Amino acid sequence: MNSSFAPNTVASESVVRSFMGRTYSWMTAGLLLTSIIAYLTVSNPEAQRWAQGNALILIIAQFALVMFLSFAIQRINSMVAGVLFMVYAAVTGVTFSLILERYTGADVTAAFGTSALTFAGMSAYGYLTKRNLSAMGSFLMYLLIGLVIAMIVNLFLASGPFGLVISMIGVLLFAALTAYDTNRLRQMALSGGMSAEAAEKGAIYGALQLYLDFINMFLFLLQLFGGGRRS
Repeated sequence: MNSSFAPNTVASESVVRSFMGRTYSWMTAGLLLTSIIAYLTVSNPEAQRWAQGNALILIIAQFALVMFLSFAIQRINSMVAGVLFMVYAAVTGVTFSLILERYTGADVTAAFGTSALTFAGMSAYGYLTKRNLSAMGSFLMYLLIGLVIAMIVNLFLASGPFGLVISMIGVLLFAALTAYDTNRLRQMALSGGMSAEAAEKGAIYGALQLYLDFINMFLFLLQLFGGGRRS
């Protein structure tokens, strides 16, 4: 999705609200499907064993779906984009079952509640602020790359304290990305000139970005709330 926006307001606020409403609706649908699939998988020992035996395939499938949606969003229609997004959400639910089984219900509830409140606050800021937050993009991208490198290093170090620091940075980073992505989507809608089909694809792709912000923030918070404890 093009991240350069026209500086003047072309679309009305009602159009922007409609676009953001579609974006949040798609994101909510994706999160709901992920939650349902994760719960059903955890509750079914046979499904859980299948997920454990195919963990690598599931991770590769997640990565492939995100990459395909990111690079092919302009070439596919909105129906295909919507189906692919929901397939990704379902696959993520199966993968999540492998993570959630390692934590207590209290950890999961606390992490989800904190993620929801943080996401709501940061997304509201990104939507309501009069500032254009696009200048943050490069800094956040470099920070994301640094975070990934630190996570890879810690796979070999297996350092608990370093892992907690990484988790705290991760929460802050994806909270900031939530505000940035929301603001960028609002600026895109304000630039106007989108057909109904383009707007729907933009809403789906925007939902994917916000979904990823929420999911990653939740995972880092889960590690913090878990504190090394397992169910």
